[in-house]
Amino acid sequence: MMKWSLDEISKPAAWRSAAAELLATGLFVFLGTGAVVASGVVTGDEMNAARLAVIALAHGLAIMLLVAATANISGGHINPAVTIVMWFTGRITTGKAILYVAAQLIGAIIGSLLLVTVVNSELEGGTLGAHALGPVVGSSAGSGFLVEIILTFALLFVIFAVAVHKTGLAAYAPAAIGLVVLVDIMVGLPMTGASMNPARSLGPALVSGEWANHWIYWAGPIVGGLLGGLVYSYLFMSKQERKET
Repeated sequence: MMKWSLDEISKPAAWRSAAAELLATGLFVFLGTGAVVASGVVTGDEMNAARLAVIALAHGLAIMLLVAATANISGGHINPAVTIVMWFTGRITTGKAILYVAAQLIGAIIGSLLLVTVVNSELEGGTLGAHALGPVVGSSAGSGFLVEIILTFALLFVIFAVAVHKTGLAAYAPAAIGLVVLVDIMVGLPMTGASMNPARSLGPALVSGEWANHWIYWAGPIVGGLLGGLVYSYLFMSKQERKET
């Protein structure tokens, strides 16, 4: 299943793909968290339905466009959870997975550093869109962990259906992925912030120093992503299709 080769690390093509992941993840974090900050300034940091819609749309549209831009270069992962699932199911090698995850995390940190450079911290409160447990789950880390599992399950299930499975509607993959992120955020933002992406959580947490329950935003997406990818693979793909994709 997993491909343990480290040969990819020495190949220029793999580094170009990693550069695409770094750039795309940095832009995604800057645009997504930028929407959190900008909408907070407009509403006085109040979370209402309009602000929720703005944040969900910004993240969904940003990931849709960035996946479309990088799909033919790197596969458009833009998310360590996605990369880990693709590695676990044998779709990329260990070497490439290491390059991708490192690039995504560095890109996320750069995106947050760029945001903090241009934003007046007195206006946005200094959190820079960092994820935290919301009023729906209160202080229940277990509930937050389960929410992140469910949200990321949905994301990877859709990715496998439209982008991995050969019979999927690959031409519509960026739109489908963007829409599932949008819907997940509309549901999950008042619960956990709806991360689904450890890099998206790491950048703002590192720059703002907001680390409360940070483990949820790694463990939840990785577990949920693995479950989503494996459930789709073993329920809806034949053994031959799993080998071919």
